[in-house]
Amino acid sequence: MKSYILILLILAASIGLMAQYALPITEYDYTVPENNVSPIVMGMGGLNITSSVDAFGAYHNPALLAESEITSLSTSFRLAKQRDLTFWQAMQISNTLREKQFQYFALSAKQFAFTYHPAASVHLNEWNATGDSLRYYDYKLDKVQLSLAGTDSKYPALKMGLSLKYYSGRLVYLKEHKLGVNLVRDVFIDDKVKGFGTDIGLTVNSGDFTWGASVYDLFSRLYWENYPSEPVQRRMALGMEYKSGGAKLLGGLQYKVAKDPETSFHFGLDYDWNWQSSGLWGEGTADQGFAIRLGMFSNDFYGTRNINYTVGTGYNYNLLRFDVSMTNRGMVLKDSDFLFAVGIGLK
Repeated sequence: MKSYILILLILAASIGLMAQYALPITEYDYTVPENNVSPIVMGMGGLNITSSVDAFGAYHNPALLAESEITSLSTSFRLAKQRDLTFWQAMQISNTLREKQFQYFALSAKQFAFTYHPAASVHLNEWNATGDSLRYYDYKLDKVQLSLAGTDSKYPALKMGLSLKYYSGRLVYLKEHKLGVNLVRDVFIDDKVKGFGTDIGLTVNSGDFTWGASVYDLFSRLYWENYPSEPVQRRMALGMEYKSGGAKLLGGLQYKVAKDPETSFHFGLDYDWNWQSSGLWGEGTADQGFAIRLGMFSNDFYGTRNINYTVGTGYNYNLLRFDVSMTNRGMVLKDSDFLFAVGIGLK
């Protein structure tokens, strides 16, 4: 009996030693509109629950895979203006990504997609104003996702999808202060995390209208090696689309589940032109397309500074596709974020 008590005491002491400092992350919330991975979606308002034209559709709603007719490889990149972040902002991970960053990779086929996404990437190293205290913060979290979709022949208008996500990351946090000419360590954390999450989604077609819904991280957990496990913030999105000819009008909202909702409202417009031309070498024909996209999203639309304005365009030559979007808050062009994507498909 004494040996069991001794073992428990040793374990308790070890855990207390390993987790003697508070974990400097205040929020696990990654599916926010500003972190969208698709320039197609960011060009038309930052939310897509209904349109299967997007090669990154599994990120928004796995049910969109049910309408995919080709196999494609796609990737996107983010280019953002350099911003000065405080450590408090950095610890709210959902709002922080590198200024220049590979954003997403997707292998998509009919009813199936495999994707890779650097969900969080933060690196800060700074002295305080008086130059006597140093803080270093490095946090990365990667997400690998498998998405499946299907429909029932009895209800062809209804599509449903499921995404299974695996998270893996690492946090390094260091705080030191000067004592004379030496640095004295106050806090040091080096810990790893693994976890899982699940998304579910559906779409319903009704004439020229499509309705959709998606829940992100419905069941999720992040397991730190030396700290208590935490869930990822659940979010839900609802959307609709009206299509007429080459024009699509989209609307939707996204909000947190079981917390202060922070609802964001999204509106977008997409217009596509498609035509055929002679092939590059004068043989056969080529399918070409060009798109213009406009949109906006906000939590309250109260004043220009509280509105995110989006614009984008895209071009495809047969199954080769290029897309770009620009997003800025309050029409301040110098603070714009850009997303670029390139994809190639096989019938």
